Amino acid sequence: MTRAKRYQSAELEVQLLREGIIESVHVAHAVVCDSRGRMLSVAGNAETATFIRSSLKPFQALAVAASGTLERYGLDDRDLAIMCASHRGHMEQVRQAFHILWKAELEPSQLQCPIPHGGKSPLEHNCSGKHAGMLAVCQQRNWPLESYLHRNHPLQIFILQTMAELLGMPADEFIGAHDDCGAPTYLMPLNQMATLFAKLASGDNLEMERIVRAMTHHPELVAGPEAFDTELMRLTEGALVSKSGAEGIQCIGRVGQGMGLAIKILDGAKRAKYAAAIHLLKQLGWLTPDVSEELSDKYMILSEYKRLDIQGDLDLM
Repeated sequence: MTRAKRYQSAELEVQLLREGIIESVHVAHAVVCDSRGRMLSVAGNAETATFIRSSLKPFQALAVAASGTLERYGLDDRDLAIMCASHRGHMEQVRQAFHILWKAELEPSQLQCPIPHGGKSPLEHNCSGKHAGMLAVCQQRNWPLESYLHRNHPLQIFILQTMAELLGMPADEFIGAHDDCGAPTYLMPLNQMATLFAKLASGDNLEMERIVRAMTHHPELVAGPEAFDTELMRLTEGALVSKSGAEGIQCIGRVGQGMGLAIKILDGAKRAKYAAAIHLLKQLGWLTPDVSEELSDKYMILSEYKRLDIQGDLDLM
């Protein structure tokens, strides 16, 4: 059996049905891995390579948790949650990002994420918590503040080396590019993303365990009201940790079980990744019937006339 055949099965189709008639189709790939990197089940190509985008944020926050920065500045789990967030710019979220800067004696003007359209401050950008956390590490380590987004900055090298150690591969093998907020993100196959989230959720590392606790205890900071990550973590009450990324990326870890799920929608459609996630979580048995029904009503029934339907399932390896 060839490597390609071993790691590939039928892909998923997310169909938009209008009164039962197919109107649009999105193609999805997905894989489940354990914390040792073993692939447990797959739909499509487990080695589909794409940028991890904002699903990287818990591992960027790991630099904060592992560097002593939380203790140095008296930062708490709410601060850690906003560092992992792709937030909506709500006042509570903006204030939490500012709290990190205030505790570390930094200014909002030092954030290098963009000011969002219609906004007045970079604190309103959905990545402001991540950037505030990065600056706090630099402040704590006496690293340069003005160049914290450069790929050769000590902070970004630290983040990359940490991720490389988790995956057991050389840091120089990663292909990086700038995310929309200016910070580096990385190209990697889906099975590596699923492995990262399996490790995050395994409970085998104290810093990652704290990140999971922060995200699952404060899901309203991680995204916002009615957002998928927030609703999934709120409804599952700490059983799942979830982080979306742009362009159709969704990563989920089963807390305490050391399993991770990574999904890529090839055309990047947000609505399709949520529907695919719900479908696969139901198949995996990671949702109770009540939670499954509530999530399906929120994210798969689009209107009186439109709904999303999934064709295909995970195949066991």
